Amino acid sequence: MIKEAMLYEKLDGLNVHCNLCAHRCTIKPDRRGVCGVRENRDGILYSLVYGTLIAENIDPIEKKPFFHVYPASRSYSIATAGCNLRCDFCQNHEISQMPRATRMITGEDFLPAEIVARAKKSGAKTIAYTYTEPTIYFELAYDTSKIAIDNGLKNVFVTNGFMTDETIETIAPYLTAANVDLKSFRDEFYKKQCGARLNPVLESLKKMKEMGIWVEITTLLIPSLNDSEEELKDIAQFIASLGVETPWHISRFHPQFKMQNLPVTPLASLHSAVQTGKQAGLKYVYCGNVPGDKGENTHCFNCGNLLIERYGFQVSSINLKGNKCSNCGTELEGIF
Repeated sequence: MIKEAMLYEKLDGLNVHCNLCAHRCTIKPDRRGVCGVRENRDGILYSLVYGTLIAENIDPIEKKPFFHVYPASRSYSIATAGCNLRCDFCQNHEISQMPRATRMITGEDFLPAEIVARAKKSGAKTIAYTYTEPTIYFELAYDTSKIAIDNGLKNVFVTNGFMTDETIETIAPYLTAANVDLKSFRDEFYKKQCGARLNPVLESLKKMKEMGIWVEITTLLIPSLNDSEEELKDIAQFIASLGVETPWHISRFHPQFKMQNLPVTPLASLHSAVQTGKQAGLKYVYCGNVPGDKGENTHCFNCGNLLIERYGFQVSSINLKGNKCSNCGTELEGIF
């Protein structure tokens, strides 16, 4: 399905200026933006993926990953084709890069009310806009999120954060939480590996915190590209500046897409990065993509009591009284 886009301006000569993501594309007639799913037709910008779901699953919320949002709950997870980045290590490149590579857009059509009804029927607590980049199917996410709130469901984004202030301000009243990929702390990495820039992601993170959205951050640790001690310290210090309660997920890299020549991240590198985060004062730093690693667990920052025990995406035990440590009563930050 198609729908007229939000957050764009009409320009002279039937050109349009998209203000949805930080590329802020100027799009000529019969052309698409960088994302491949927003097209200028006679001076009107359209979303080409409104309701056209290419992925629909019921996932553990831990898979997103969210470790401080309704632990052990299920999240009704959806995506359309397309993305505004072109990461060389993308694990969902078949669907994220489809419109860019082939101009094809495939999927099954659902109206927002249908999506919410299916989410409620599934028993999920949240709807996750994930797998690709929710910014590029913003109209669908926005319309669905409003209906979801009215039906007692919460909304979460899993996002690259390469969006504008206008986008965040528009979705903020309906968005409970966001897990944002902070892929590197070097602009060169973003330009070369992702076709993007670092600063808009940092500004998005600041804006989300300012707007009261619960934020968790994920960094995929790629050997030789973003795993230096200096860069990890920079990331940790930036996250601490947002708030030391902000969870940081440091995930293990596996060869993907155009990065088949690099090795899997050594466990020692992950554990060292976790220590870097803790030395910066972060309360909650986790290992990701390492099922069975104790770095997946949540401990009380005050007394060290094991609060949430995990194995991969499954929660083994929860030792909380409400949202407080069962031992010392210290509050565990998040949404419970």
